Amino acid sequence: MKSGKVLIIGRPSVGKSTFVNNIIGQKVAITSPKAQTTRFPIKALYQDERGEIIFIDTPGIFGQAKDFLAKHINERTLQAIHEEVDVVVYMIDHTKRRNFEEAKVIGIVRKINKPKILVVNKVDVKEETYLPQYKFLEEEIPHVFEISALQNMHMKPLLTKIFELLPERTASEEMAEAKTHDYPILNIDSKTFIAELIREKVFLMMGEEIPYTTTAIVDEIKERKNGIMFIKARILTTELHYKKMLIGEGGRKIKELGSYARKEIALATGKKVYLDLKVEVDPHWQEVYYS
Repeated sequence: MKSGKVLIIGRPSVGKSTFVNNIIGQKVAITSPKAQTTRFPIKALYQDERGEIIFIDTPGIFGQAKDFLAKHINERTLQAIHEEVDVVVYMIDHTKRRNFEEAKVIGIVRKINKPKILVVNKVDVKEETYLPQYKFLEEEIPHVFEISALQNMHMKPLLTKIFELLPERTASEEMAEAKTHDYPILNIDSKTFIAELIREKVFLMMGEEIPYTTTAIVDEIKERKNGIMFIKARILTTELHYKKMLIGEGGRKIKELGSYARKEIALATGKKVYLDLKVEVDPHWQEVYYS
């Protein structure tokens, strides 16, 4: 049986989380077009008749980490890279120009002495391409696949190659422990997962600046006698004027955020959900929750 760990690495917003979600067949990582959507590595288990894979979805590497959170994200990604893995999937977005940030990722990938696969994502986007800027990588990385993670295009041949590169081995203790999980995501608890779903809605529904000033915290999950899952959660932001924007005139924005988050949580858990969602100001949430 094939068994092993596969590291997914790349710049922010190249589609790593979308790829893992579609491979697994359900949402294990939140997605949005904005950088910093993924803030810590996520491990998810894939199984079929060929064997078992733990996919490690890493946050994108920032070329210049200007704030505390960006530095923390880079540190967590580098920690994941130093973990023992069997295959590396280096993902690029051909619609993005190769720059200093990409060069930093390439330098990291070159230092990993494991079988590598180059994955060119977003091939469904035809309008603009910088693919010629990445052609030199085909001389360094022997296995190259072009996919659309969003459209689930050309994923099966890539998965077949990953299995080919994995070692034959009996399941490790980590794999055996993974089988005891009811859910494919292995390294975060239910409170963190639900908080991530709430944060995803902030990233998708608010403007450019606000998502980077926010996080979500789940304080309580309780199943009531009527079978409804009661969730008490907070969106934390750094300044009062961001709080006002998140709440909106007459509370309309927070109601909209809560409604979309509640539907997503209900879909993920298969239960009816009551979400008590508030917004609070905490200028130091990055240091408190990400240190």
